[in-house]
Amino acid sequence: MTGSAAGADTRTKLLQGALRTLAEQGIAKTSARSVAASAGVNQALVFYHFGSVDELLAAACRYGAEQRVARHRDRLATVTTLAELLKCGRELHEEERAGGHVAFLAQVLAGAQTQPRLAPATAAGLDLWTAEIEKALTRILADSPLGEFTDPVGLARAVTGSFVGLELYEGVDPAGAGSAFAALEQLTELAGVLDELGPVARRAVRHRLRRTGRT
Repeated sequence: MTGSAAGADTRTKLLQGALRTLAEQGIAKTSARSVAASAGVNQALVFYHFGSVDELLAAACRYGAEQRVARHRDRLATVTTLAELLKCGRELHEEERAGGHVAFLAQVLAGAQTQPRLAPATAAGLDLWTAEIEKALTRILADSPLGEFTDPVGLARAVTGSFVGLELYEGVDPAGAGSAFAALEQLTELAGVLDELGPVARRAVRHRLRRTGRT
């Protein structure tokens, strides 16, 4: 293995080690020593490759998000209705929780409140998810009566924020999170009913929404 390849391999090990350490031990116990132990490398390499633990954690936030979004991008690209988007979201939620990624997200969000260097990287990671959701919503709403009156960009951020909140909320109140998901399913059913309306009914809905928007 060449020097550059070995260096890249070490960086990847450290990034993966940081993700595991955050998820398993929490941000309070995440240090150069604990990350290096998880990665199986000398702790001096943390500072050699990243300069500081904070910089390593920021890089790990971006790396983790890139890996997770890449894994699910194709699935999100097949979504054609709000009901399918919610179903996909619930499946991703279960998969992410089982893989420890929800625990990781909780830790970086908590850390970003007191460690300013983590905030931009955490936001950038969430933006990767938001971008994929925005693509799906733009596609879904293109032919819907709701499409004319909704902002896919803002709605995508609302969806991302809602799912992050539900992922964290489920850890303390599973039943409450289940009720929230059920309420979202009811809303998607209502949207589905609108999509199934005939042209005359659709025009009436659009007319009513325009009047509501003006007032």
